[in-house]
Amino acid sequence: MSTLSIRDLHVSVETDAGAKEILRGVNLDINSTETHAIMGPNGSGKSTLAYALAGHPGYTVTSGTAAIDGEDILEMSVDERAKAGLFLAMQYPVEVPGVTVTNFLRTAKTAIDGEAPKLRTWTKDLSEAMKNLRVDPAFASRNVNEGFSGGEKKRHEILQMELLKPRFAILDETDSGLDVDALRIVSEGVNRVKEKTDVGVLLITHYTRILRYIQPDYVHVMVNGRIAEEGGAELAARLENEGYDRFLGVGA
Repeated sequence: MSTLSIRDLHVSVETDAGAKEILRGVNLDINSTETHAIMGPNGSGKSTLAYALAGHPGYTVTSGTAAIDGEDILEMSVDERAKAGLFLAMQYPVEVPGVTVTNFLRTAKTAIDGEAPKLRTWTKDLSEAMKNLRVDPAFASRNVNEGFSGGEKKRHEILQMELLKPRFAILDETDSGLDVDALRIVSEGVNRVKEKTDVGVLLITHYTRILRYIQPDYVHVMVNGRIAEEGGAELAARLENEGYDRFLGVGA
């Protein structure tokens, strides 16, 4: 079993007024096979947590640790974090003109595994994963995210997850902008990876609708850069009914 352990993590970003602290001491443990959902209002620090763990240069870790099986990932470069088994499905995937989906995926797989996958096996795996995600075969020859719809971008993120087989996957609002059918297909993709591997999932979302498809083992409420409450799936149901007012002091 592997563990992603986050201890007293503080993260700031630069603004016109200077450095602003976003995360104010986050503690979280995610084990293999577990699914943790992080919910919270806008601006609470959910995406900051995702990008800080992934190594985005716009986020500065001022104190605290984040480690996979005791190995500090905060001391690693972005590509080293990926090789260590960390994967981020971005909320807003970027376009990569001139790089086809198939070339991007095979290059990423080669970089992470340290050797190129056998062509025959790779072609079969790619074809099967695209079929499962209801992706047109022509998708493979298109440039990464260039001209993609919102649903296509999110399916491409899950396609990466299926093929790269990370140890820990951070899904940053993967449900945003998806219609009902696309949400179901994307969720099925995440569940397939969970069934086939020991991946631990950190699912960041505002809403409970994706949690109807991807069952969380634990739910964490993030408010003002900290984990304000933790529980099981029943906590998500309570948030659906009550919102976040009790955490924000509304009406107090």
